[in-house]
Amino acid sequence: MPAKSTHISELALELGLAMSEMKSRLRQKIQSKINEYDSDLSFELIEILGLLSRNNGINQQEIGTQVSKDKSSITYLINNLVKRELVERIENENDRRNKQIFLTSKGQQTIEAIYPLALELYEKAAGDLHKDEINKALILVRKMTANLE
Repeated sequence: MPAKSTHISELALELGLAMSEMKSRLRQKIQSKINEYDSDLSFELIEILGLLSRNNGINQQEIGTQVSKDKSSITYLINNLVKRELVERIENENDRRNKQIFLTSKGQQTIEAIYPLALELYEKAAGDLHKDEINKALILVRKMTANLE
């Protein structure tokens, strides 16, 4: 009896579910590492600090787009980070309504302590995969994401 052929949409669905499961497991494990460092910090807060460590000075809208959160959620999270003195809002010189978000030295120290712990988990997830395999998967996922634009 011939093997049942799988339609491309079913394969794409399986890939999406597998990526979602991986993200969920990584998130749980990263949150566990964060709790060892500071039990008051959440994955979402660290995600924003990590983004700012790579793109310091972007605005709230850009942060929301990058971490897939709506405007009110981002405002709440950034207010939380400001209150903890991990980030600061600075008015854009050209547009005072546009505030840029910058890491404080305390925020930089926090991400420097937690980022290596997260990288260890990503390394564990990569296991014995070769860089080329991960690059191909990255290209594939970015292509599929672009198809939804």
